[in-house]
Amino acid sequence: MSFPPIRPELAGIEPYGAPQLPIDRVPVQLNVNENPYGPSEECIADIAAAAADAARTLNRYPDREFVALRTALASYLSRDVAGEITPDQVWAANGSNEVMLQLLQAFGGPGRTALSFAPTYSMYPEYARDTHTRWVAGRREDDFSLDLDVARDLVKTEQPGVILLPSPNNPTGTALPPDAIGVLCEAAGDGLVVVDEAYGEFRRAGVPSALELLPTYRNLVVTRTMSKAFAGAGLRLGYLAADPAICDAIRVVRLPYHLSAVTQAVALAALGHAPELLSKVDELRAERDALVDWLRSESYDIADSDANFVLFGRFADRHAVWQGLLDRGVLIRETGPDGWLRVSVGTPDEMAAFRAALIEVTQSDVNGERA
Repeated sequence: MSFPPIRPELAGIEPYGAPQLPIDRVPVQLNVNENPYGPSEECIADIAAAAADAARTLNRYPDREFVALRTALASYLSRDVAGEITPDQVWAANGSNEVMLQLLQAFGGPGRTALSFAPTYSMYPEYARDTHTRWVAGRREDDFSLDLDVARDLVKTEQPGVILLPSPNNPTGTALPPDAIGVLCEAAGDGLVVVDEAYGEFRRAGVPSALELLPTYRNLVVTRTMSKAFAGAGLRLGYLAADPAICDAIRVVRLPYHLSAVTQAVALAALGHAPELLSKVDELRAERDALVDWLRSESYDIADSDANFVLFGRFADRHAVWQGLLDRGVLIRETGPDGWLRVSVGTPDEMAAFRAALIEVTQSDVNGERA
């Protein structure tokens, strides 16, 4: 046996991660769907004060149930629904990644199946792998929608313990209609249907949140994050809303005191500035829609986006285009179906730099030709 004695199925696997390059080398970074607008000085001061208060009690363990934070998150989510979401319906962890992993730990595992529909978030099969959960991926249609009859049949055949449905989908940006969620919740029986709304705040007007369906389907889980619309990627705070019994079950697998006192304090301070932190969402939506219009005017194929990124193509050699953009100081993401690229929505200046670089690459490099 070679050293270290890693599990055989993990041997030789590269860890997940998008390229991280210094900003002085690549000034326009549009590859990981960050919010390009940071917090105000007032918000920074309140966060710093909250962290300082938490530091005074770092000799003690934090609130294991993070009641104050769950109460604040429930209040925030309740603005998206006709009724009320209560604190006992909310759970949080270190990013929505840990939320998903905890769901698979509690409701997946040996002898159980997790299911999604490709193309989808590339971490989902890793959560399944890490929890010894069988992974099944159905296929989306050419426009990245779901054929509900096919999807329902697959769910009934596989009987998954957990269905993972990002909406808006990553990497395509496409949102699911409520009827699709309802169909899959009914087909899943007692299996969980997890609607991952990491980009939910960016959805277009008239596109509802799955939160509205929580009273109807007890097996529905809706996850969110403070990384995107809240401009809190460095905070690492993700959360879910679900039936209280689901939150209780997650307690069995959570690590002791998994949310630090500092994380709880900073998240609470940020939530206190929600109107300010979310104030740029409308601007980013408008910038996204302008980007979609421009890419279409340049004859690219586009996936309709309800997120803060756009998937576009198609290229005979997408890596050559990605590299050409990088050589010109613009970093985007080489992900999704073959021939497609994904670009995050940035500031107007960043989007202008992206457009100029893309024109230059595709006009000067034959590898930038459309597929």
